[in-house]
Amino acid sequence: MTSPEICKEIINTERWSEFKGYSILPGIKSARFEVKPPGLIGSRIAVQNNDGSSHVEEIIEWDTINRVSLRFQEFDSALQNLATHFVETWKFRNVPGGTETSRIMTMYPKGVLGWLILLPISRLMKRAFEENLRQINNASSFAKT
Repeated sequence: MTSPEICKEIINTERWSEFKGYSILPGIKSARFEVKPPGLIGSRIAVQNNDGSSHVEEIIEWDTINRVSLRFQEFDSALQNLATHFVETWKFRNVPGGTETSRIMTMYPKGVLGWLILLPISRLMKRAFEENLRQINNASSFAKT
């Protein structure tokens, strides 16, 4: 896929429920745009998780050739006591036959306790991203056959 095609999938909120989470990290039950301005920067996406918690993801960077970033905020779970926000960044690089993609989650803890608890959660998030990538790759392979 090209990076613009990947970005089109990133904002396809109908597919966000395919993110199943990992271990104690909940998957996504549903997502919908609350605000969607032209150019997408400043868009707000309301996310409902499978465990009943929710948060908002705001598009803070939208360059479909190089990188996009979403800021996770307004947590309504215990997470609001542990972190101010998270930033998920997708970086793209054209390579022969497609696009090399990296997906990075940066967590902003509230104090030492937040940092101590978010450290193992960050490892779970990495595993959740890996599982989600496998799902995406399998779905892409299936769609091509």
